[in-house]
Amino acid sequence: MSDQSGKSGITYADAGVDIDAGNALVERIKPAAKRTNRSGVMSGLGGFGALFDLKAAGYSDPILVGATDGVGTKLRIAIDTGLVDGVGIDLVAMCVNDLVCQGAEPLFFLDYFATGELDTDVAARIIEGIAEGCVRSNCALIGGETAEMPGMYPKGDFDLAGFSVGAMERGSELPSDVRSGDVLLGLASDGVHSNGYSLVRKLVEMSGLGWDDASPFSEGSLGAALLTPTRLYVKQALTAIRAGGVHALAHITGGGLTENIPRVLPAGCGIEIDLNAWDLPPVFKWMAETGNITDAEMLKTFNCGMGMVLSVDAACAEALISLLEGQGETVARLGHVTDTGEVRYTGALL
Repeated sequence: MSDQSGKSGITYADAGVDIDAGNALVERIKPAAKRTNRSGVMSGLGGFGALFDLKAAGYSDPILVGATDGVGTKLRIAIDTGLVDGVGIDLVAMCVNDLVCQGAEPLFFLDYFATGELDTDVAARIIEGIAEGCVRSNCALIGGETAEMPGMYPKGDFDLAGFSVGAMERGSELPSDVRSGDVLLGLASDGVHSNGYSLVRKLVEMSGLGWDDASPFSEGSLGAALLTPTRLYVKQALTAIRAGGVHALAHITGGGLTENIPRVLPAGCGIEIDLNAWDLPPVFKWMAETGNITDAEMLKTFNCGMGMVLSVDAACAEALISLLEGQGETVARLGHVTDTGEVRYTGALL
């Protein structure tokens, strides 16, 4: 049918949405997604949904576990510096580290990427980071959504959300059998991870430093140092769980050690932790000194150098320490579970 008016009609691109750029992005990230393929994946990117076969993944009587999370205001630093390659790893870690705390093996991951104007290169770098996080945790990237929404986000801004599903055999759920006398083992973090960044950004403002300035606590720029990705604990934690003696795991996210460890304790149980059991990493020392932050505030805001804490049978503690160190973890014997119902710290962070 001919255009009787002789006018050129408005297009979706004129409204700010570039479908061709979206299609180009899908093609670019297909190799990254393919890297994450694992047993159970039945279909890849491009369909209206993604299929996963639990039986092919080796489960006979599975319980499914779901988790969703984001990266928070750490994204602001990534956007302002252009250093976006690691935030995809953060996104995966925030979800799959939670799944393993339930005793579940992460199986697949989906991402949601929203922006005002799609920059194919930036989006691809982010999603390639997501794929890297999935590879490190043996989790398949089987789908996602890229939303270009002009008028919703300022130019250059974006947001991320992640969704992961894991599985365990019925009867193997964690936490289980946590009791007074359990030993608390801490696995070292790789930095601030992905929580507390509203305070981090405030501290940087107080310091008078810019993202491109030399980091006062490490090599390289301050922005790059603070964008160190969240550590993935999945493979190591699953190895420890399968070895026996692990009663619970706590992912140390928002709320720090003070709030997260009690989440896995039964009623009436508490914890006692020796703050001298590990050395506070330089980034946390710098933040505490810059803001004159108390130990109590640090411990309920940041991971303070311990990204995952295991509650383990005292008789298995030494064997599990050796096992985890063999998996590349730096392990600290933090303290123990008590019958006081209280969180008690001894020693000092600084």
